[in-house]
Amino acid sequence: MIMFHSKQPTLLKSCSSFSLKQATNMAPWIIKVALMAMSILIETTEGKKDKVLYCSACRAIVDELNYSISQIDPKKTIHVGAFKLNPDGSLTDRKVPLARSETNLSELLDGVCGSMSDYALHVDPDTKKKQYKRFAPRSSDAGDFPDFNNFKFDGPEGSNALKFACESIVEEFEDDIISLFAKETDHVVDKLCNEVSDHCKGTKFQSDEL
Repeated sequence: MIMFHSKQPTLLKSCSSFSLKQATNMAPWIIKVALMAMSILIETTEGKKDKVLYCSACRAIVDELNYSISQIDPKKTIHVGAFKLNPDGSLTDRKVPLARSETNLSELLDGVCGSMSDYALHVDPDTKKKQYKRFAPRSSDAGDFPDFNNFKFDGPEGSNALKFACESIVEEFEDDIISLFAKETDHVVDKLCNEVSDHCKGTKFQSDEL
């Protein structure tokens, strides 16, 4: 009887080794290609950002935070940091105004984008300038209702787009936003939206204040 010895295991082992070696050699190239594709995608996304949308979102963030801060009793304080030992042996804890404390500002930022549903695209009847503005009056507005004829209501699509822009700005510039408001910096909208984020730079809103 003639015996045939199968070489299949050896062949499979050889193919497996080749595939592993080939994959190992290709790995750096795959990573490079993936990084290049990601870079192009990010650049494309940045280039397609709607200036009106992102500038309006930035300005809305400032407006909403200013309003929320104004609703807090300025006399309220919060303990921050550790106790300080005085020369006489007594302990002093550090207090800062609650309204502009990092803790409070972080909490306000967590919910600020939820207010974007109260905004819609507004077209100035005289200048035709477009920006997202708040159409829903606050409880303290005392019946000061805007002219709804100048708003374009796009339904959930418009508010969702503004909310997404808001969330993107908060995620990217959270530390800057907290720092600006904690210091009670004047012209926060200009510093945040023109200098820090550039979202309103080069637009009709650059010199406008809320």
